[in-house]
Amino acid sequence: MGAALVGGLALPAQADELELSATTALTTDYVFRGISQTNQNPAIQGSLDAAYGIFYAGVWGSNITFADSLELDWYGGIASEWNGIGYDVGVIWYTYPGVSSTDYVEIKTGLSYGFTDNFTAGVTNYWSPDLKADALEAGAEYTFGTIMNFFDPSVSGLIGWQWFDAGGDYTYWNVGLTLGFMENWAVDVRYWDTDISDASCGAITGGPDDCSGRVVGTLSASF
Repeated sequence: MGAALVGGLALPAQADELELSATTALTTDYVFRGISQTNQNPAIQGSLDAAYGIFYAGVWGSNITFADSLELDWYGGIASEWNGIGYDVGVIWYTYPGVSSTDYVEIKTGLSYGFTDNFTAGVTNYWSPDLKADALEAGAEYTFGTIMNFFDPSVSGLIGWQWFDAGGDYTYWNVGLTLGFMENWAVDVRYWDTDISDASCGAITGGPDDCSGRVVGTLSASF
């Protein structure tokens, strides 16, 4: 469940006035913490965001196949930098219109550090008092700089650990290449996988292959 919110290692722009932005994306599979939310089918996604200084807020949405619903994630928090260390503290409210019994909240806390102009790494924790669950992610990104005055390639990856008080803990990871172009557009090709068995995955999602390794392609634009 929930959104793989873009920017786990990134910080909102530090603005002296209100800044508004939006994103839209078409992906071959909506994967959240290693598990397909669309039974490995495509998804259309989008977000609206606002930032003012260190404060940010927004909403992100996607089609999903479970619960016969749409997912809308509302979030807000503060993000900035102190002595070269980026921090992000916020709240995410995962909602499923028409199926309110599945709504839940997570508290997000993250730290990141740019070791060079090209290499950034960070850790982020997501704690849900509703689900009695914790997810910890460690990720890194390396940017190559502009190529041919047109492309902005980068490689990134993460490994995450999901824990539940009731059991069912698992590990997930991804690695991929992002190719930015024309300033506002990007193509991302990413490999996802988990250590969840097919039998356990079938019990969770109804699709035994929803937790297995796969390549996901995403075309996105920002405005």
